[in-house]
Amino acid sequence: MSRAGIVLVGLGETALTAHLPALLRHPAVRVAGLVDPIDRRRVLAQERVRAPAFGDVTPFLDDPSVDGFILATPPWVTPALLDRLVRSGRCVLTGQVLATTSRAARPLSALPTEFRSRVQTGLAYRHDPALAVLRDWITRGKLGESLLVRVHVYGELRDRADPKHTERIEAALVHGMPVLHEGSHVFDWLSYLFDGGPRTVEDTWAFPTRSGLAQPNVCGARLVYPKGTVVLAEFGWLASAFPHAELSVVGDRGHARLDTGSFVLDLITADGAERVEFEPDHRTRCFDLQLERFVELITGVRAEPTPDLADGLAALALSERIANLARGLMG
Repeated sequence: MSRAGIVLVGLGETALTAHLPALLRHPAVRVAGLVDPIDRRRVLAQERVRAPAFGDVTPFLDDPSVDGFILATPPWVTPALLDRLVRSGRCVLTGQVLATTSRAARPLSALPTEFRSRVQTGLAYRHDPALAVLRDWITRGKLGESLLVRVHVYGELRDRADPKHTERIEAALVHGMPVLHEGSHVFDWLSYLFDGGPRTVEDTWAFPTRSGLAQPNVCGARLVYPKGTVVLAEFGWLASAFPHAELSVVGDRGHARLDTGSFVLDLITADGAERVEFEPDHRTRCFDLQLERFVELITGVRAEPTPDLADGLAALALSERIANLARGLMG
């Protein structure tokens, strides 16, 4: 049986530390090519795998050995590139954020069904089995009916020893608040846990923790989901220290806590305490599961992508709505 030929497009940190290792681990995958406009990144990638590397995707579009593309590209690059690649007849696994705005993503919304069915949105952490366990607890009423969900996603610390990282995240702020990036994951998790989006966005807020930033680096929202479930969401970047990142669910019958760094899941009820852990580590298993589902899409084992383009666009739209509401409150 021949292996699926996949080209990795964009060779930044996530590509080299998560996507490429997953590709190399998968027995049914062949790395058919590497793409990045920066020479140094192509050299680094070719030190890990022998594959042709170019500054753009053009040489691979007419290559019959290429079955799919993985995009690890910035959201301001992704829409046009995704449109071009999916029209070549290949399957495409996108980055987690499809675009900087819903307006920029509009061409993707207009893609014909034939093309949309080949696009798997790269919301990698949706695949973690811990989320499936938490969803089961919620669905079965193990925690109660009306729930309070608190999700705090803080990251991208400002590190004096790594000024380049700080510069990169400050540059990302030019394109939007942290909710536009982190919200794509979080609101997809919530959509999965509660079978859809919120009924209402009750309020929002945002502020910069210091002057000189292009946009607020801390923001949040209060949302109401079906059955009266209330979600308090917070997002933050670029401080020297932050609270621990977690998602907790509190109900009349119990309390579940998901560590969003490790995805270790804890449950406390009247019956006692329970901890759920999976191997290998959270990032490895999610990128492996994501790739497995992408390979199934390429080979026809899976008829529809999971998550699909609609999932990614919905998460983007909600994230953008919260950012815009918060910005409006700031005057």
